[in-house]
Amino acid sequence: MIRHGQTAWSLSGRHAGRTDVPLTEAGEAAARALAPRLAGRPCAAVFSSPLSRALRTAELAGLTGAEPDPDLLEWDYGGYEGLTAEQIKESRPGWDLWRDGVVPGDAGHPGERLPQVAARVDAMLDRIRPLLSEGDVAVVAHGHLTRVLTVRWLGLDASASGLLGHPHPGTLAFLATEDGQPYLAGWNVP
Repeated sequence: MIRHGQTAWSLSGRHAGRTDVPLTEAGEAAARALAPRLAGRPCAAVFSSPLSRALRTAELAGLTGAEPDPDLLEWDYGGYEGLTAEQIKESRPGWDLWRDGVVPGDAGHPGERLPQVAARVDAMLDRIRPLLSEGDVAVVAHGHLTRVLTVRWLGLDASASGLLGHPHPGTLAFLATEDGQPYLAGWNVP
């Protein structure tokens, strides 16, 4: 898994769910820096969020032919789209995304509950698992979504996603199996 490179919103801590925010120059540089690490890993398939920040990260990292998949879109933050956690906590003290979720937004950002995000991730994993017999599968996506994908890979409830640290922009995570058991082999790897 690859989290897309830095954007102006990730730099400032703003929640960028469905807003298509482009990579910064630093985000593009981080994506390019992943290319040598990924070059020796042939992939049976490459999937990406359809948002430009993820597709551009895949391209710059040398993952050609990334298939855009709407199930890899970031959490729809609804009325919290574009806000920082600090701004949200001003009106909802103690707010926690994993526990409290989001409030509905406008028509373009209606919001999602955690079970909806988990259902999208589970559908994605159902498509990925059969491909693993052919080799590695690369996924380029977003911070909160990759946390949900990781805990669902591990067979945990989606609410356990909050136990993982937020993946830094432009980093890798490795999900693997050993003796048929899923495990997390690497997290926030530059």
